[in-house]
Amino acid sequence: MYYLKDYREGQKLTGTYLCKSKQILKTKAGKTYYSLILQDKSGTADAKIWELNNGIASFEAMDYIYCEGMVTSFQGNIQMNISRLRKSEEGEYDPADYIPTTKKDVGEMFEQILSYIRSVKNPYLSQLLKKFFVEDKAFAEKFKKHSAAKSVHHGFMGGLLEHTLSVTKMCEYFAGAYPNIHRDLLITAALFHDMGKIDEIAAFPRNDYTDEGQLLGHIYIGAQKLSATIAEISGFPKKLENELLHCILAHHGKLEFGSPKVPALLEAMALHLADNADAKLQTLTEIFEQAEDNMDWLGFNRMFESNLRQTSESGL
Repeated sequence: MYYLKDYREGQKLTGTYLCKSKQILKTKAGKTYYSLILQDKSGTADAKIWELNNGIASFEAMDYIYCEGMVTSFQGNIQMNISRLRKSEEGEYDPADYIPTTKKDVGEMFEQILSYIRSVKNPYLSQLLKKFFVEDKAFAEKFKKHSAAKSVHHGFMGGLLEHTLSVTKMCEYFAGAYPNIHRDLLITAALFHDMGKIDEIAAFPRNDYTDEGQLLGHIYIGAQKLSATIAEISGFPKKLENELLHCILAHHGKLEFGSPKVPALLEAMALHLADNADAKLQTLTEIFEQAEDNMDWLGFNRMFESNLRQTSESGL
């Protein structure tokens, strides 16, 4: 199939894509049109249907749709202007072509997660980790396949696993570099810090916020699940429970970024810094991957509050 990322302005659009979202809007003149987000494994693209005629069959969000039209651009981004559309029939598409996926080996990454779990010596933290990642097979399978975000960073199948492993590796470095860090606590917090995203965000192909996610958010959801499971472990120290939950509750660093608490422990600060670093660097990586061979300035980015550009190979 021809992937969305390969289209250029002036080309004809032809093919089946997942309709990730559908909005019915009106122009300033009061004319109805459809605004869509198309998705395949290479990413997403904005699409518009300006003329609602007999060439546009009935469809809804999350349908696979066969589209014909032209590729244009709007404010520097590719936009698909669709002139003909119908729902695709089963057999016309492979769902695997429409789900963005990690480029890394899922089995290898999960084995590294298990290796970190085996390295935790504290008997209570070790038992807690094993209850989720080893004994709960359904949780482990969801964890391997889930994304870490609707968009922004690691918004692909396996993204939660990839992000968690990266954060844990950074925390391992921090624990070795700063002797006052309680290594077992930090590694455990790193492995659990985004576990709530399994319930906050629906599985692919939807990969959008659930009602629970909208109302509660992954930080609260994760802390709640940990607290409930800790209650099943006889003798789990209350002080250790509070310290672990604090790390989870504070890992976004600031109240305005969604953390119910700001870091008060060395381990909580280390986790926040690792999480923030991996999220920001992965976001930049994805921005520059989309830019491909464009070495010009990409324009002001509101998230980074800066005009962005890729580094030249020569560094000159």
